[in-house]
Amino acid sequence: MTNGIPPIRSVMTPFPHSVKTGDPLIRAQELMEEHEIRHLAVTKDDQLVGVLTDRDLKRALDPELGLPPKEELLVGDVFVSDAYVTEGGEPLDLVLEQMATRHIGSALVTRDGLLMGILTATDACRLFCDHLRKTYPSGPGTNPA
Repeated sequence: MTNGIPPIRSVMTPFPHSVKTGDPLIRAQELMEEHEIRHLAVTKDDQLVGVLTDRDLKRALDPELGLPPKEELLVGDVFVSDAYVTEGGEPLDLVLEQMATRHIGSALVTRDGLLMGILTATDACRLFCDHLRKTYPSGPGTNPA
């Protein structure tokens, strides 16, 4: 912990859902819808290789793109291989700074190269909301002005 700032492992979502590069893209879409999530870690041979976002999925399923039919597409055809990956001990502020600088919606968290969690922009918004409510305990949405 640096200056009281927690490591990302203390606020991440542990054991996130993941898909394999050889999984059908439709299965990834079903998993996202079933669990109401927008990011899936992607693995190949049990190694973390990237992330699949709902935006990537929607783009790939757009019929005007000219890609093969959705029934033929695999996760490996559309996932992002240069995802932001960080170790669980990384201070949260540095992770959030990288996410903002890179304009990305998630950070994949690892320990010794193995996926252990994920932090999304939605998670970061919830954390900030909790922080504001603790810092200004007058109540949600109240403005003392």
